Amino acid sequence: MIKDDIRSYFPILNQEINGHPLVYLDSAATSQKPIQVIEAIKNYYEFENSNVHRGVHTLGNRATDSYEGAREKIRKFINANSTEEIIFTRGTTTALNIVAQSYGRTHVGEGDEIVITYMEHHSNLIPWQQLAKEKGATLKYIDLESDGTLSLDKVRATITAKTKIVSMAYASNVLGTINPIKEITAIAHEHGAVMVVDGAQGVPHFKTDVQDLDCDFLAFSGHKMCGPTGIGVLYGKKALLENMEPVEFGGEMIDFVGLYESTWKELPWKFEGGTPIIAGAIGLGAAIDFLQEIGMDTIEKHEHDLSRYAIDQMQTIKGLSIYGPQDPAKRSGLVTFNLDDVHPHDVATVLDMNGIAVRAGHHCAQPLMKWLQCTATARASFYIYNNEEDIDRLVAGLRTAKEYFADVFE
Repeated sequence: MIKDDIRSYFPILNQEINGHPLVYLDSAATSQKPIQVIEAIKNYYEFENSNVHRGVHTLGNRATDSYEGAREKIRKFINANSTEEIIFTRGTTTALNIVAQSYGRTHVGEGDEIVITYMEHHSNLIPWQQLAKEKGATLKYIDLESDGTLSLDKVRATITAKTKIVSMAYASNVLGTINPIKEITAIAHEHGAVMVVDGAQGVPHFKTDVQDLDCDFLAFSGHKMCGPTGIGVLYGKKALLENMEPVEFGGEMIDFVGLYESTWKELPWKFEGGTPIIAGAIGLGAAIDFLQEIGMDTIEKHEHDLSRYAIDQMQTIKGLSIYGPQDPAKRSGLVTFNLDDVHPHDVATVLDMNGIAVRAGHHCAQPLMKWLQCTATARASFYIYNNEEDIDRLVAGLRTAKEYFADVFE
């Protein structure tokens, strides 16, 4: 169980919003940062600030050691075989685009298939949409069950011998659905396809082992797991990355440059053109230290308990609809909902006036909104610093919103 004093590590939570103590329930958009991460970034700029891999002076060596040390922490965190398989990026979106533009353009041709699902974030939809258009390939969708889960029978029916790439979220940022990635990866491999995993909503919340999953690529972002913004990771199997071309060219990823020909550095640096996100990587390394000290199993259980409590309490509100699996064991730590006859932006505004931060909108998942037959929803997402008191405040705020708009429309 997560200790009650964990909130003390997050300075931002110690404030009032509109005269009320802050309840932050928007961690699926971005998580808050513990003091350990803030101090790690501050320490880099105060005592190590220098470029990496270039100078032979002391500051350069310190910066390089910290930067590459963070890469090793990430390797261990997801159980990759080698640091050569860990590429630093600006985030999940950049990582997925690298796969689409580098691997996809080489391996997908006219008449081939790319398979995704209706629950994908735009970052894991548009790159494949554009690749399919460019190559004359077919973009196929695996339909969802009524509760927003995936049926392996439908997965098998959708993936064929023409499928070259299967890509999907480890966990949905709207439904909370945790997908059976290991089983789907095996099906993709049976047909000779590669498996790409959008881990933005999975890696921060439960233990991720890329060797056990056997996925070919995994993308995730630092800012959703207590790390800084602007830093993310692309994991790829070494054999695949070695045969992929860079998508950005310039300093840092160069081996030799002639007037008309150039060669690239070895992995992972050939995909890290320009001055890398040094402070961000160091901050992400500190975030991983923080999460591992708590324990990913502990984090997962905490979120499941909160989800169960939230669903039980929110279901007592008449006219409130909850989307996604009702079983907390099948979902990550978020609850997406709508209050009858009240626009989710209005719900979020009332909650904000009571110091409660939630997300409202289409959540960068417009095809999923169409599947849900709504234009927008509200979403409360939980993380390690949330507790049952936060849920109670949310439920009370929702009752206030319901009463307020009932009076308005009378």
